[in-house]
Amino acid sequence: MRRPIKRRKVNLADLKYQSEKVGRFVNYVMWDGKKNTARATVHRALEAIREDTGGDPVEVFEAAIRNASPSVEVRSRRVGGANYQVPREVRPDRRLQLSMRWIRDAARAHKGKPFHAALATELMAASKNEGSAIKKKEDTHKMAEANRAFAHFAW
Repeated sequence: MRRPIKRRKVNLADLKYQSEKVGRFVNYVMWDGKKNTARATVHRALEAIREDTGGDPVEVFEAAIRNASPSVEVRSRRVGGANYQVPREVRPDRRLQLSMRWIRDAARAHKGKPFHAALATELMAASKNEGSAIKKKEDTHKMAEANRAFAHFAW
């Protein structure tokens, strides 16, 4: 018998921008439970985006998340003593999770720059289909394409 579907906790919308995705992104940026620090950092990054583009920073943020979201990924599958990288379609909640993680990690890799500035730079680059998070997505897609021959092992 299959296990029951887990009820997922609903993330609250961000108070300033009224966006559930921004509220969830704050949780991804958070370190050591310091949510106010993470919220302030994300808000500073979105304000920097507003100053640079002159438009709505939430639209730039959502475009960046949409552009960095992978549609396929590879999962390891053991068949008869051999491990195969089997391409699989990515579930929508995992797609959002991966794109937020890749954007956060790409911003953290910018050394010598305040994190809010690096985050703003990475979000603007991702919204234009550029940057490290987009490269990570393209590498994932290339890996899935290269292993397309093993798609019949999908479970």
